[in-house]
Amino acid sequence: GKRKRLSTSVIYDSDESEDSDILVRKVSAKRRCIIDDDESSEKQQPDKTCPAENVSTNRKQKVLAKLKELARQSAARRSCSSANCEASNSEAEIEEEPHCQLPLTPSEGSETDSDSMKDFIVDSDADDDDDDNTEHVKKFFLLLVNFVCIAFFPVSRCDHYVHFKRIVKAFLINAIDDTFLSSLYDGTRRKRYAQDMLLSLHYLDDRFIQPRLENLICRSRWRDRYKERVDCYPDVRISLKSTKNMSCQACEMKRCCKFNVLLSGRLYNSKTLEVDDFMSDDKQVLKVGVVCANRTRVYHNLKHFKYKLYMGCSSVAELDGVEDEPVKDTVERLFSHLEESGWIQERYNDLEDYMEDADSFQEEK
Repeated sequence: GKRKRLSTSVIYDSDESEDSDILVRKVSAKRRCIIDDDESSEKQQPDKTCPAENVSTNRKQKVLAKLKELARQSAARRSCSSANCEASNSEAEIEEEPHCQLPLTPSEGSETDSDSMKDFIVDSDADDDDDDNTEHVKKFFLLLVNFVCIAFFPVSRCDHYVHFKRIVKAFLINAIDDTFLSSLYDGTRRKRYAQDMLLSLHYLDDRFIQPRLENLICRSRWRDRYKERVDCYPDVRISLKSTKNMSCQACEMKRCCKFNVLLSGRLYNSKTLEVDDFMSDDKQVLKVGVVCANRTRVYHNLKHFKYKLYMGCSSVAELDGVEDEPVKDTVERLFSHLEESGWIQERYNDLEDYMEDADSFQEEK
């Protein structure tokens, strides 16, 4: 047979408050109906005998209480983050712009606070469970704060310099033990310091050098053959010669070519920096135009910077006359000497200059 809908009369306690929402239920004698207190609002439909204004008022009071609690927690987070920022700024002077403020955190006035409250407004006519909504809102707010910290906090120069110092130390180790870099890339070394060095090496290649090289190439008319030559030879010398109207040997376009590009040096592995002695005395002389000559200088400086840095570290290690000393002690001593003398800072300044040249290089007209 068909189920008959059970009717239930609901009487609310006259003493209403934010903390008291106990329902006094009155069940008719003819029909036995048990209503669970944890049922969702979809099942608790007030009867015609229940005053609708009491239901809406009680629900609004719940929502308002939850909004006040969320606003209090948000204010506590803002005060905590601002205190941490002031403490960190007072300890040291930072050249970069301060990154301690969260762009999306409502901390800059009533206008922002009012906008942030809109994100937590719950429709009074919604049938969702209030407790579940509150938990979802809190989790979403925390995830949003974490995303903002990661996405909008740029890496500072200090972090760049930390990566650079790790690379210098790795090159010093490899200058003494020429298997160190190869063991890093093949995954043999698992210690924390080795993994940090490998991370910094990838950081140098993938964040500093390679994107700028690709930008220089994609905006040029260089032929693949010329690019391969510049990539293979670690030494370059660009000299001004007599002007000659001819096809540029870099872009193969008709130009007033007055620069000679002399490429030389031994081929090496871009990761392990191992040198190949095959045709070590080979040289290439190419005549190019002024734009291709400037682009060659900028591209070559950035492309072979890591190899030149390693050669500088190797020269320092070779000039060291101390023998029968543990590798760790030798590396720490040489690294301290290079840092105190300013050699590491000078090499880092060279890298920044090369990156700036690549970023500001004008597109060929």
